Amino acid sequence: MATHDIRVTVNGTAYDAQVESRLLLVHLLRDQLRLTGTHIGCDTTHCGACTVLLDGQPVKSCTVLAVQADGRQISTVEGLEKDGKLHPLQEGFWEKHGLQCGYCTPGMLMTTCALLTRSKNPSEAEIREAISGNLCRCTGYNNIVKAVQFAAERLGKEA
Repeated sequence: MATHDIRVTVNGTAYDAQVESRLLLVHLLRDQLRLTGTHIGCDTTHCGACTVLLDGQPVKSCTVLAVQADGRQISTVEGLEKDGKLHPLQEGFWEKHGLQCGYCTPGMLMTTCALLTRSKNPSEAEIREAISGNLCRCTGYNNIVKAVQFAAERLGKEA
């Protein structure tokens, strides 16, 4: 199998890796870079547990080849916390009980992080639309929406 040398920047840190052509981004992150916050749920893009930001856009890393990320910026759930302080989305999920089992949470956080970057005060409908590609089997989504609204309000006060 052919291998390729790639360089990716993940959460602000540059990494060099040698990958097979068929290696998925989720496996590069989890297996080679040991960033296991990105979860593998379905391998078919249905659940969204593996969502990361690629150049600021949410992607399901189970369907992106690692070679496609060469030279690009990747953000994972590990990058949300800064200097020991939780991101407002993480605070929101804690305060508003936006998680139960937590398996979908990394993908939900990254998807909603991208939403709050492009829309500072999203409506409930916009939040629900944004997370429509992320499945949660536990919460019923209501508290996830409340968590995102909490984060939007918190971020609005910081601006």
